[in-house]
Amino acid sequence: MAARRRTVHHVWLAEGLERAAILDEISELAAAAAVPLERIGSARLRQMAATDAPQGVLAHAAPLPDRNLDELAALTPHGRNPFLVVFDGLTDPQNLGALLRTAQCAGATGAVLPRHRSVHITPAAAKSAAGAIEHLPMALVAGVPAALARLAESGMWTVGLDAGATEPLFGLTVATEPIALVLGAEGSGLSRLTRLRCQLLVSIPQVGPIASLNAAAAGAVACFEVCRARQVGGHNGGR
Repeated sequence: MAARRRTVHHVWLAEGLERAAILDEISELAAAAAVPLERIGSARLRQMAATDAPQGVLAHAAPLPDRNLDELAALTPHGRNPFLVVFDGLTDPQNLGALLRTAQCAGATGAVLPRHRSVHITPAAAKSAAGAIEHLPMALVAGVPAALARLAESGMWTVGLDAGATEPLFGLTVATEPIALVLGAEGSGLSRLTRLRCQLLVSIPQVGPIASLNAAAAGAVACFEVCRARQVGGHNGGR
C-alpha cells in the first residue's frame, strides 16, 4: 500500500495479535487508502496464506506490473544511470527474494527475470524480499541471452558474475556506467549462452578454503560493489 504501485483489494489481520507499531501502520495505511481491513481467525489466515509463516497479516492485491525491458534500460527519472540486476536460472524463491531486497537496498533501478526455467515472484519470494518487489521495477523476458543483447544495443554494459572469471569484481571500472549485473543459478552459475552474451565476466576474489559463496551472498557482494563504486564516484551513477 505504501508504494502505491498496485491496487490492494483488502487486508486480513489475524485475531489476537499483540499490539505492535507495524500493525498500527498497516491499519493506518489501509484506512488512508480506503482498503477494507478485517480481523479473522488465525487458523483461517494460515489456511489462506501460501507461506509457512504469514506472521498474521495477509493482503489481497492486483498482480505486480510488468515493465518493458527498454523502459528499464532508459535513464532513470532521477538522472542516474540505470543499474539492472538480471537473474539467469535462479530456482530458490527465498534466494530471489533476498537478492531483490539486496538489489533495491544497493540502488538497483530494475530487475530482469526470465519467463521460463526460473523461479518467479511466489509468496515465499515476496516475503523474503521484505517489500522490495513493491518498489523495484521488474521485466519478464523470453530469454536472458536475447535480453542481454538488447541491453547492450541500448548502451548498457552487461557484466556477468562468474566464479571462473579472471577479472576481479572489485575495481570494476564500468560500475558507474549504465550496467546490467547478471547473476546465475544456484550451483551451476551462468548458462553457456548467457556467459557468451556478457560483455564482461568478473569473479569475487576469495582467500578461504570454501570453493564459492552461495547465490544470495555472491549477489549481495556484487550489488554493493556497484553501489560502492557509484558512491565513491560522487554522482551515484549519473551521466
